[in-house]
Amino acid sequence: MSSLRLHATTTLQSTLSPRLQRAVRLLQLSSQDFAQELRDVLDSNPFLEQEEPVPTEEAEPDAPAEPAMAEPGEGWGVDGTGRMRQGAGGAGDFDTLVAATSLTAHLLGQLNVMPLPERDRALAAAVVESLDDDGYLRGPLEEVALVLALSPAPDPDELSIALRRVQALDPAGVAARSARECLQLQLPAVADPGARALAAEILRDHLEALAGRDMRVLARRLGADQVAVEAACAAIRRLDPHPGWRFSQAAVQYVTPDVIVRKIRGLWTATLNESVIPRLRLNRSYVELFRQHRNAQHAELGAHLQEAKWAVRNVEQRFSTILSVAQAILKRQQHFLAYGPMAMKPLALREIAQEVGVHESTVSRVTNNKYMATPCGVFELKYFFSRGLATAAGGECSPTAIRGLIQEMVAAEASSQPLSDVEIARELDSQGLKVARRTVTKYRQLLRIEPSERRRGRLVGLSASA
Repeated sequence: MSSLRLHATTTLQSTLSPRLQRAVRLLQLSSQDFAQELRDVLDSNPFLEQEEPVPTEEAEPDAPAEPAMAEPGEGWGVDGTGRMRQGAGGAGDFDTLVAATSLTAHLLGQLNVMPLPERDRALAAAVVESLDDDGYLRGPLEEVALVLALSPAPDPDELSIALRRVQALDPAGVAARSARECLQLQLPAVADPGARALAAEILRDHLEALAGRDMRVLARRLGADQVAVEAACAAIRRLDPHPGWRFSQAAVQYVTPDVIVRKIRGLWTATLNESVIPRLRLNRSYVELFRQHRNAQHAELGAHLQEAKWAVRNVEQRFSTILSVAQAILKRQQHFLAYGPMAMKPLALREIAQEVGVHESTVSRVTNNKYMATPCGVFELKYFFSRGLATAAGGECSPTAIRGLIQEMVAAEASSQPLSDVEIARELDSQGLKVARRTVTKYRQLLRIEPSERRRGRLVGLSASA
């Protein structure tokens, strides 16, 4: 007969409290996400307030500044950054950005001033609306007519005329259906008739050889002098394969560094970026008022007060940890700041964790989405960590340093004889760095360097299948 029995066992298990779980989550957020998190807490917690920055200079209220008069010759103008400025020197100066124009608006503006029948204008406008960000017509021309409710339906000849009308607009090369056609539409801008004729033949019949960058093969196939072929290829290189890009409005992603590195009295020093530190504090008036009238009915307010204290403490702990980790990294990567990527040392999370006195997982969270501004550029903190690669002398070298060496080798190579990955590996081996050819290929791709056969002649890449 089976029987049921109850057994009591005692086990130890580490769990994270809700408060610690939230602190860990906040620590791995970027500065922008962390600031948004605190704004949400500020909106919902009455015991928190944002500390206003203390102004450095205060103007006298009874002595308003008078706007300075513009000197002769000053006035409105557009500077090199595209900003509209009033006369410089006056207290009333201000900047305004010039409104950008999209490719569609630019082309439609040209069509609207052309004396066209309404039907022709509608067909040309439909072609314009079908272009992508590169300025290409990727889909079939017949599909353009589907977006229009014209009666009778446009025939192929009308659509072809509308396409050619748009292709005649500025910028040259717009409304092309391939890279080949785009460049061919821009050939009339080539001033030299001989180079223009040779470039037209290259684009028509030898685009694959052009992508291979072998001038001798092109000259043999064309039966022309190699100097003339190089001049024609140089003319093609000056053409724009993406005419729509100059009108693109791609959003620029800016990075705000959490730590700023400066050299003070000969020593590299890391300081927190004050602009990313939230000015958060307890509202003392509300705290004292709550303590004076606290009772059992105010349990929710008590929870808000506790959350406010946690928020202030989390801000202090977060930036204290970031600064400690950054200083520890800076201590080990002094040569990188002085000599660049080739002086980067191998560094493990464990080393920083032991010095700061935290767990490796904490260092991993701190270095994710946190940035350091240095004289060499702005880098994510995890950029400074890498495993060591053994050298012939028995030491270790950072992969970042090897990538720096590869970049310098490629920059110094002859354009007529670019280094292959095998040759780069041999050169590194002669310097005591044993790096496999496939590793060199991986590092070259990370540096966005093209293969040797595509670097020959330094010609901008054209797809052979275009």
